[in-house]
Amino acid sequence: MHYLRIHNRSNHPQTFQCHGYNGNKDLTIKANSQANIEAADGTSGAIIAVHEGVIGEQCEITKAGWQGNDTIDISNICGAGGNMTCQQVGDAPGKFKGLETFMQACNDKWHKLPQAKRDQLKGHVFLDGKGNVKRIGAPKEFQPLEEFVRTFANGRTYIGVGAWGPSKGNPEDNKQSSAGKGSKDILIIYSDGNAAPDPSKPFTGQSIAAFNLMAIPTASQDKADADVKDKVAEQDVKALNEPVVSQQTIEARGANGEKQMAQAAEAVEFMTATAAAPGPSGPGILLTNKSAKKNTYFFYDNFWNGNGTAGANFDHPLKHVDVGPNQTVHVPLSLAFKGRVQRGDQQPATWAEFQVKASNDGRAHGDISVQQGCDGAVTVASTDGTNVSNGFVKDIVKGAPAAALDKKPNNEKVLASTEGNWKGPGNQAAIDWCYKQLGHDKAYIKGGTGVPDVASKNNCLHFTFYVV
Repeated sequence: MHYLRIHNRSNHPQTFQCHGYNGNKDLTIKANSQANIEAADGTSGAIIAVHEGVIGEQCEITKAGWQGNDTIDISNICGAGGNMTCQQVGDAPGKFKGLETFMQACNDKWHKLPQAKRDQLKGHVFLDGKGNVKRIGAPKEFQPLEEFVRTFANGRTYIGVGAWGPSKGNPEDNKQSSAGKGSKDILIIYSDGNAAPDPSKPFTGQSIAAFNLMAIPTASQDKADADVKDKVAEQDVKALNEPVVSQQTIEARGANGEKQMAQAAEAVEFMTATAAAPGPSGPGILLTNKSAKKNTYFFYDNFWNGNGTAGANFDHPLKHVDVGPNQTVHVPLSLAFKGRVQRGDQQPATWAEFQVKASNDGRAHGDISVQQGCDGAVTVASTDGTNVSNGFVKDIVKGAPAAALDKKPNNEKVLASTEGNWKGPGNQAAIDWCYKQLGHDKAYIKGGTGVPDVASKNNCLHFTFYVV
């Protein structure tokens, strides 16, 4: 068993939210003390510092992920109020992730800003009684704040959302997801001062050991990154890729239709879709393409499942399945699958969200969501003889006001996201239109309650996609 070894090197007790670890319970560590938390291989989650009741800097962890390597990073996309670093135990003192003096660098830059810039950041940068920065808000939610943080922390921590959906993200953010070497204990250090593993040793770079690439020279970094992507793509084809934790989260929905905590991340096995099947033949889904042309459907499992949240997977599909016109196929899935299926691999799109076997009642559960947009109607139905269904069959893209519309990268006209994502906040015109067309109980539009889900005790749901 490996452990997360969390050191609080400040002179005050520090509280951390634990997602995916410590039974998803908050942890308060006394001043100048430490705590050890079990972190089994295959688990994922985050240790998040809390300041004045607000989350800030966090260490994100995936234990023994792709090719058995740990993936860790420090993220400030949700804010900051202290300094945090992390490394695999055994790494050299100068090899770690995170900016060891983040808050000091932030305060120094703040005092050098012209007044107009300070005014622009009002409500996002919080000062103490002496006028020094004590906390910042979430850079991911305010572009000027992200730009400010990049002036002193770029390349040392996650600041924006990174590569997510069609957004390529900032290259310096994307580098934070480089894997370590093997599976080891993880050292996480919090401090109001220097949070380096050894403050007397200077930062010398991040350890990169995935695919036996260690201490890659800067000049060859771009080529190394490309090689890594090629290897990941190759493993995707072999269905062996285990994705890293995403920076953005979407809550997993449970058996009663309310958003609730999913279980700790489990290994997901995806088996190749069979030929057309008239009925359920094991765990998975029945998938119907109700249209006059062949369509391709992509399956995405959550990056991780934690305390009330799950890592939304936008760009690492497990598999795609081609379904002919008006054809139904059975797609076998592991009982551990928790995620979605959608038409195509671009956003915005209608999401058919489901889990094959819920932990509380052992049944499959599913619902329809237009929170990340709508590219057509979808229904979900049980296949265990209970004859329960939900969703909608009406083409709600047709006739929608121009203000509610968006386009996919392939130029297909769709409804915009109602919940918001890397492109900005939810589209109010789309929200109003969806509620007008669907009401409140056919699909998730805004918020996480009020939409009855569909359950099937045989662990097989039937999703039908209507494409005009």
